[in-house]
Amino acid sequence: MQSAPDRHEYPAHWEADVVLRDGGTARIRPITVDDAERLVSFYEQVSDESKYYRFFAPYPRLSAKDVHRFTHHDFVDRVGLAATIGGEFIATVRYDRIGAEGLPASAPADEAEVAFLVQDAHQGRGVASALLEHIAAVARERGIRRFAAEVLPANSKMIKVFTDAGYTQKRSFEDGVVRLEFDLEPTDRSLAVQYAREQRAEARSVQRLLMPGSVAVIGAGRTPGGVGRSVLGNIRDAGFTGGLYAVNRALPEELKELDGVPAYRSVRDIEGPVDLAVVAVPADHVPEVVTECGEHGVQGLVVISAGYAESGPEGRERQRELVRHARAYGMRIIGPNAFGIINTSDGVRLNASLAPEMPRPGRIGLFAQSGAIGIALLSRLQRRGGGVTGVTGVSTFVSSGNRADVSGNDVLQYWYDDPETDVVLMYLESIGNPRKFTRLARRTAAAKPLVVVQGARHGGAAPQGHAVRATRLPHATVSALLRQAGVIRVDTITELVDAGLLLARQPLPAGPRVAILGNSESLGLLTYDACLSEGLRPLAPLDLTTGATAADFHAALSRVLADDACDAVVVTAIPAIGESSVGDAMLAEALRSAAAEVPGKPVLVVHVELGGLAEALSAAASTAPQAGSGASGVGAGRGRVAQPGADGAPPAPTRAAPGGTTARGWAEPIPAYPAAERAVRALGEAVKYAQWRRDAAEPGKVPEYEDIDEKGAAQLIDGLLARGQGLTLGTEETCELLGKYGIGVHRALPALSPDDAAMAADALGYPVALKATAPHLRHRADLGGVRLDLADEEQLRRAYAELTELFGKPEELRPVVQGMAPRGVDTVVRAVIDPAAGAVLSFGLAGAASQLLDDTAHRIVPVTDREAASLVRSIRTAPLLFGWRGSTPVDTPALEELLLRVSRLVDDHPEVVAVTLEPVVVAQRGVSVLGASVRLAPPPARDDLGPRTLPAY
Repeated sequence: MQSAPDRHEYPAHWEADVVLRDGGTARIRPITVDDAERLVSFYEQVSDESKYYRFFAPYPRLSAKDVHRFTHHDFVDRVGLAATIGGEFIATVRYDRIGAEGLPASAPADEAEVAFLVQDAHQGRGVASALLEHIAAVARERGIRRFAAEVLPANSKMIKVFTDAGYTQKRSFEDGVVRLEFDLEPTDRSLAVQYAREQRAEARSVQRLLMPGSVAVIGAGRTPGGVGRSVLGNIRDAGFTGGLYAVNRALPEELKELDGVPAYRSVRDIEGPVDLAVVAVPADHVPEVVTECGEHGVQGLVVISAGYAESGPEGRERQRELVRHARAYGMRIIGPNAFGIINTSDGVRLNASLAPEMPRPGRIGLFAQSGAIGIALLSRLQRRGGGVTGVTGVSTFVSSGNRADVSGNDVLQYWYDDPETDVVLMYLESIGNPRKFTRLARRTAAAKPLVVVQGARHGGAAPQGHAVRATRLPHATVSALLRQAGVIRVDTITELVDAGLLLARQPLPAGPRVAILGNSESLGLLTYDACLSEGLRPLAPLDLTTGATAADFHAALSRVLADDACDAVVVTAIPAIGESSVGDAMLAEALRSAAAEVPGKPVLVVHVELGGLAEALSAAASTAPQAGSGASGVGAGRGRVAQPGADGAPPAPTRAAPGGTTARGWAEPIPAYPAAERAVRALGEAVKYAQWRRDAAEPGKVPEYEDIDEKGAAQLIDGLLARGQGLTLGTEETCELLGKYGIGVHRALPALSPDDAAMAADALGYPVALKATAPHLRHRADLGGVRLDLADEEQLRRAYAELTELFGKPEELRPVVQGMAPRGVDTVVRAVIDPAAGAVLSFGLAGAASQLLDDTAHRIVPVTDREAASLVRSIRTAPLLFGWRGSTPVDTPALEELLLRVSRLVDDHPEVVAVTLEPVVVAQRGVSVLGASVRLAPPPARDDLGPRTLPAY
């Protein structure tokens, strides 16, 4: 696409779709010689004032020379990017490399002048900020480290684009022009700015889908039945507050209404704006519909239609084209093959889904990639009696289908600061960008609970309709990383709803101490055992006997809630027989009033075949918004909704903070469960989440070690990688690289003969160890391939003979001699960079037992000092490090420092794609690394550090 003098091929990897500040999308791509007419047309639509700001003089039109200059680039020293919508330019940016004198230059000059021009109709949408992120990434790729820009003082908008970007910069004023210079290396502030803009833009894009002012259902059939007609009826019956239109090309021209809804043959015929289109036409007709919607200015699409990636390769290509087509018009898509979306807010009341009934309004946000699971979740939350019972409401619901565009990450961005949502429940069959999901989950979980169940855990592949990057990490590792980010990980949709009910209704527990009371001694003991199984600390159950009255329950619950020795209460109740037995309504009122008198601690009820108790417990105080509450969507028992602070922080949760008390004068509805195990499992998750919230308030820090030679390590890595694209380092190279980070490895000298072994032992000093390092014997002391505490040459030669007699020739055994390390606990430290999840640090004890039980803990790199301490303590065999059964405690602070140093190494140098230290002997004082391996490779792409982009299609 470029002429012969150009030095580089067209860089297609610079193309990207981005979400703008208002939630619309645009495409960013390099400008080429084919764009001359587009450039001229774009310039004609720019105001004279904007042209003056760009060229510092009246410049009504571009000359032929200008057009040639602005469309011919070498993609190295001269680069131009354009933001486009519908194929037409809405903004441009370019850089020209300059030398020290400010004249055009080539590498190694590392400075460039940058200039922007944004069409007036699109100013204020964040286009320039997005272009700056992308042109900066391009410049860094081409060896440019600094941008310079000259701006007129009156051009305050462009000055703000540069100053708000977060880069380290300096400003000067000369000859009536403001000169800005800034380094392009990402800083903590520039990344924070980028993430904040990303959150606002993506949240706004989802908000436009969930809160439309008008909806068109395209594909609503003339006869009852069918997907389109059903969705139309569901929207109408839910009482949607905006404009609703039925669209079907097959409708007779004289037909003006369908089920009381205005009907049209094309969305183009609708006079007013259409914010959202629900598409339910055959897949072959969808492209025509997308074009009509794009030209009419529709903001988003919910594509119910099937026949896309879930149907095979042809459908996958059809899905890619659908996304490209919609994004060209700035539209986002939920689907295809979607179940739909729901918003229960009184100001919207949108049921653009296949769910025949609108769920009760409430405070739970629900996301499901599967329509079938979405139906099940809505049904369980809606149903009274049996299972998990009581009134529970939904704020918003999204079922994404193939999630070709809008994903769980986008919806998380919306729910993060949505004042109508207190708890987020997600059913995921795949995670397209685990690194980003973990980042968003950590931030969301700090504000409100996030409960996730992941399907297809053991199938080894995502559902056919989902295009995701593969991860090499096992599911258990992914789950551990999610938990580290504050995600409440459960295994079934039943557990998902169980946990959601508790978290939506009750304050978080301050600790693991649980009081148990009820009218059944047996049920109390079952609850006690369940608490122990979940790692909770139950108090002795209080048996009120089967003759307990409502007043007895009230008094007992009031006493234990007031007792500082408990953090949560489980009430067990069974049916009683006789005229004096307590009724459901009386018992519910007794529990509710007691909880209201002493708020701040969660209360759960385990009921056995009490048909009306669950409903009665919820009747007095529901999560559903009540009329006259003073604010739309504010439920009884919720108080007012806190507004975001000036710094953009999320609204404070309305539930009591972990360990805190509620300021409300009324009680939350009490969740009821049909089995002790289910109630206690939900409580256990709440306890762990509350502890995570407390820990997250003080996250720790990544220590700086003065003896780390980061620059020396980088030079060594560059030199080693010059030999090839990927390599496993030899022993000397491994020791040298680890030494740059203060990690010493015990020397191991090869011993291909008894004489070599003796010479090595003399060099190291007795006592020594003799080890076989062949792959089938390495780290397998249980097979007898290791001899320890060899005190002299005679013992060494005897051990050498035994090994060769048992296992074969020295060439096969690869024996080494190593000095003895102090006795201690053998452990293993590993770090690996996964292409999807990023760098992961792992720790466990060495040996077959730990491998068999998969007793390994994981943390995302970089690891803080608090995370290193929790990593050591989170394995099941951790007591062996702390004096189990009278053994001597070992030096865990030294172990934690080793973990932190390994974390720093892989974080500072992404070329280090794998590190294994095995064994690491943790003694009473210090640690000894007896074996180490390091693998280097070109670093994988870090999409979380680059400019904002939507997933490529």
